[in-house]
Amino acid sequence: MKIVFMGTPSIALPSFKKLLENRHEIKLVISQPDKPMGRGMKLVPTPIKEIALKNNIPVYQPVKIKEDIEALEKIKKVNPDLIVVVAYGQIIPASIIYYPPFGAINVHFSLLPKYRGAAPVQWAILNGESRTGVTIFQLNEKMDEGDILRQKEVEILPHEKASHLENRLAEIGAELLIETISLLEQNKIKPQKQDHSCATYAPKLKKENGLIDWGKSSEVIDRMVRALDIWPTAYYFLKGKRIKIIEGKVVNLQLDISNLLPGQILKINKEGIYVVCGNSTLYLIEKLQPEGKKIMSAYSFSLGARLKSGDKL
Repeated sequence: MKIVFMGTPSIALPSFKKLLENRHEIKLVISQPDKPMGRGMKLVPTPIKEIALKNNIPVYQPVKIKEDIEALEKIKKVNPDLIVVVAYGQIIPASIIYYPPFGAINVHFSLLPKYRGAAPVQWAILNGESRTGVTIFQLNEKMDEGDILRQKEVEILPHEKASHLENRLAEIGAELLIETISLLEQNKIKPQKQDHSCATYAPKLKKENGLIDWGKSSEVIDRMVRALDIWPTAYYFLKGKRIKIIEGKVVNLQLDISNLLPGQILKINKEGIYVVCGNSTLYLIEKLQPEGKKIMSAYSFSLGARLKSGDKL
């Protein structure tokens, strides 16, 4: 098939590479604009753009595709059979969605209609789901509401972080994408309407989503640390400085800590900092990153910060 691929971050790479491996003709890539990064604020190409250019595939990067007339003209010039969208990051207008004979299909990292939106993997972990998956669906004008073509369900592994789960789903989604396109070519797939009454949402994350409330249970805090490891990272403040938690776990020491306040340090040893949480639960901080510094063990940090049992975070 002749394909226009629309995607931006590294999570879209497995699908992009799988299309190339299966000899589909990617005639054009549409990606988000390059962003300035680092101390020098140098423009850095998106992961998809970088691989596209290495494969001599033209790239177009509209600031707002809904307002960009040239995007549709470029698509018309390559005359694709299908548009494939994986984590592109913008709402795509109907004029583009319905232009190719096979329309546009999207690889979404949840079991639609659950977790429609920008951060399905993170919200699945935050909400304590035990299972999630990948959905290939037909795009329409509404957010993640198109007809389902294929789905695959997977288990969320114990202690799995969002970054690890995203990588797994990206690989699974790539395989499922190739299978779906093959079935589309053979006219062997019947789109299924979504049950909109079962829809849940996964809105874009904000920095404040990472702020820890020690009054929550250690299980809730553990889910935050795992779900937000890519961004914004779970954090708390100590003496006005932001401290990001990089690694930690729920612990059960079978002690009566009902007399201690949430956020209070029970003890510190080489394993890390044991913090009292809501419902008399405990969370062990193993690795952290103080504001403006590198990642370090929680124990090393406690020595420099002169933390002791009884201190409150």
